[in-house]
Amino acid sequence: MPDLVTPHQDLHSERGALRGEHPGRSRNPVIKAADLAWLEFEKPDLERAEVFARDFGFGVAARTPDALWLRGVFGGPPCMVIRAAPVSRFVGPVFRAAERADLARLARVTGTSVVPSDVPGGGEAVALLDPSGFPVRVAHCAEPLAALPGQRALTLNTGAAPRTRTAPRVDVTQRAPREPARVQRLGHVVLETRVFRRTLDWYLDTLGLIVSDFLFLDGQRERGPTMAFIRCDRGGVPADHHTLALHLGPGTGYVHSAYQVTDLDALAAGGEYLTERGYQRSWGIGRHIQGSQLFDYWRDPDRFMLEHFADGDLFTCDVEAGWAPMSGSGLAQWGPPVTRDFLGASPSPARLREVLRALRDDTELDPPRLLALLKAMNS
Repeated sequence: MPDLVTPHQDLHSERGALRGEHPGRSRNPVIKAADLAWLEFEKPDLERAEVFARDFGFGVAARTPDALWLRGVFGGPPCMVIRAAPVSRFVGPVFRAAERADLARLARVTGTSVVPSDVPGGGEAVALLDPSGFPVRVAHCAEPLAALPGQRALTLNTGAAPRTRTAPRVDVTQRAPREPARVQRLGHVVLETRVFRRTLDWYLDTLGLIVSDFLFLDGQRERGPTMAFIRCDRGGVPADHHTLALHLGPGTGYVHSAYQVTDLDALAAGGEYLTERGYQRSWGIGRHIQGSQLFDYWRDPDRFMLEHFADGDLFTCDVEAGWAPMSGSGLAQWGPPVTRDFLGASPSPARLREVLRALRDDTELDPPRLLALLKAMNS
């Protein structure tokens, strides 16, 4: 086995990097984004979008005839904006700048401009384009949203506390209310790209993101990773295990986005609420390996996938990237088997066209990688 670059010490993955592999961070990024601010979508039916949003647990920060701004109960920027348009589509992510000066630096280095943003409370933004073709904005909000009352976490008798009147819960029953799992905040977005390495390096070099975990294809580690879970670099301040995840695939597009809720009971009771209203669960409930989150995935009426999650890992900048083989069974510690819907493995004419286009064009996907991807997702 080649020498390790750093002593990984099994911190969060079975393996660390080997000598000469991708370092998972940039030596001199343009800025260091503080977080994911919000996601931008377009949909033809804002009324239907708002009904699902409230059932999923969002609050409404602002509503106009042409736009719906959704929020969580935590203070800060909104989670999502949905603008009226003839066709449903994901537009792109918006990252939060730590300081207003970061926007000026980013605009100067990239040759763009700082322009006003229509976010509630006002603000400014810089518009960029990543190598996959996603519009990416970096914003600074003038007046962040104030916090709202949140969902109460249930008090748990874990069994370790003494059986006395000072136990956490005595003479009180436990009944999780059947209601939407109130969203606290936006956690992360997952994107598929046909130019994985170029896109990964762009986010590291431009926004200062750092990799928490790499996944590689079985038998092809020497060709580099095919998926990365990427977090914001806040120095010694803990950040979510991943704010952005990228994976190589035949398409270029949105995979899912994730929204934090209070705890497992809120996630499960909120899932029952969504089931009663006829929405489709894509996969869950379970606990992930990379990131450790409790998860539950749902499809909205426009077929976009959204995740409720709780109890995710938090890393400082000191944690090096882990390396692990990619597999369908490696996505969860426990829970039901991963579904074909979640993996996007159901063949369709559009998906077949994406595969043929990716194999024909100048992408990082070739027949051996495609076959290894298919094998990984079925393993």
